[in-house]
Amino acid sequence: MTTSAATPAGLLDIESLDRSEIEAILERTRFFQPQGDENFRRLETLKGKSVVTLFFEASTRTRVSFEIAARRLGADTISIAAQSSSVSKGESLVDTLNTLVAMRPHAIVMRHAASGAPQFLARHLKIPIVNAGDGTHEHPTQALLDARTILDNRPSIERLRVAIIGDIAHSRVARSNIHLLSKFGAEVVLCGPPSLVPQELASLGNGITIRYKMEDAVRDADVVMMLRVQLERQHEAPMSASEYFRFYGLRPEHMALAKPDALVMHPGPINRGRELSSEVADSKSSVILNQVGNGIAVRMAVLERILG
Repeated sequence: MTTSAATPAGLLDIESLDRSEIEAILERTRFFQPQGDENFRRLETLKGKSVVTLFFEASTRTRVSFEIAARRLGADTISIAAQSSSVSKGESLVDTLNTLVAMRPHAIVMRHAASGAPQFLARHLKIPIVNAGDGTHEHPTQALLDARTILDNRPSIERLRVAIIGDIAHSRVARSNIHLLSKFGAEVVLCGPPSLVPQELASLGNGITIRYKMEDAVRDADVVMMLRVQLERQHEAPMSASEYFRFYGLRPEHMALAKPDALVMHPGPINRGRELSSEVADSKSSVILNQVGNGIAVRMAVLERILG
């Protein structure tokens, strides 16, 4: 793997990975996926190693799944939230990380509100860093688990029509998915209010188009990927929740325009009545809970690749 994005530097983004590296992680993920009613595999691959999860933004799914993944591989985990760290006392990010490194963990899983924060630290610290989301930049393991979920239901990503709908301007999930899907030859359609889907996003990869009407975006889609409206990153909401749902909320009538076997995805947390209806969220088309489960398997594959 390239040293800029993966071992020994960790996993910082999808953009700098080539397709073969992504395929290797996705293939290894299959080994960690539970079969039938069995639980996730428990191994001793990382026995004697420690993984710090350092989250400067709130998280449930990502943080917990990284901790479960590390423990399933036999590693010890130390969870630190920003409000309980010395950052809340004015300590700089670099000093906080240097303090952690002095305690000799084997890897740090980090989420930060500033785009580029993990990349900055990776240049200064001799320890693998896994990007668990940096500002509006990337969320690489989310794109990997989304790809694994699609491949669990389709033989290939190539030539699939994937509609990504919602607050794309502020979404690191969207950017990582755009990079990955483009590398695999998918047709990507971005849709949302004009203020949340700037035209320059079309330059992030090949085969990307922008639409501002839901009907145009979901028509003949193989995958419909909904995104959360990230109000915490906006000075003012683009519209009320009911108005947003009226124009950009996914409803059964939209799914009737997609392929009959189209998949519905969402990185969570979902906001019913704003981003999608309960009828769609709970339908047989929805693979949202499959995404959550695949998060553990993907993160086991990533940690094993970096530390195993």
